[in-house]
Formats: sequence, C-alpha cells, structure tokens
Amino acid sequence: MLCLNLNQGEYLTIGEDVVVQLNGIAGDRCKLVIQAPREIPVVRGKVLERNGGQRPGCVFEGPRWHRKELVWDLSKVQALAAMRTLLSQMDSQDSNVLALRRQLNHMFPDKTERATEVSNG
Repeated sequence: MLCLNLNQGEYLTIGEDVVVQLNGIAGDRCKLVIQAPREIPVVRGKVLERNGGQRPGCVFEGPRWHRKELVWDLSKVQALAAMRTLLSQMDSQDSNVLALRRQLNHMFPDKTERATEVSNG
C-alpha cells in the first residue's frame, strides 16, 4: 500500500481517469474531492461495510496516533479546563473577562455549556 502525505490543494492520480485532491483539513478530518468515471464505484468504507461488504485487508483499524500525540491532546484538554476554571473565578462582569470567555468558547466550544443552552432554550 502506498502512503502519501499531501498538503491542502495537492492531488494524486490513479491511472488516467481518477483524480483525488485534498481540499481541506480541519482537526482530525480531511476533505477529499474525487473525480472518477461513473463506471468506477467510489464508496465510503462505512457504507460498504454496512451493506455487507468486507473491509479490505490493507486498511488499518482505528487511529494510528503515537503516544506522544495522545499525551499532548490530554494536556490540551487539561489546559482548557484550567482556563475555564480561572475565568469562572474572575469578575464575570468585567468586559475583558467576557471577551476572553467568548473567544475561548469560539475556538474551543464548551460541550457542557452548549448542552445547558440547548436544554434551557
């Protein structure tokens, strides 16, 4: 199996008729654009397996993250929790605190805060 690293906007070709382009990256997801003739089926793996198809033997199971990346993710979660705790201890009427809280929630939405808004709204 060939394994490539592509930057956003780069593409690869398969034969003469198939083009796969990396259109965007957001978090742990990427968006691919695939141009292929109609007679070549392009099927998402989940759909293939849900319809009784077999997972190809060359496809690995689950995430292939390194331990270092998992530790970094955990420390990021802990840092966000610490920032939210500090903000809650500050004067909630201070416009700078409110602005900082809005920016933090915009970049990293607080799932528990969002659930409360939905249940109250």
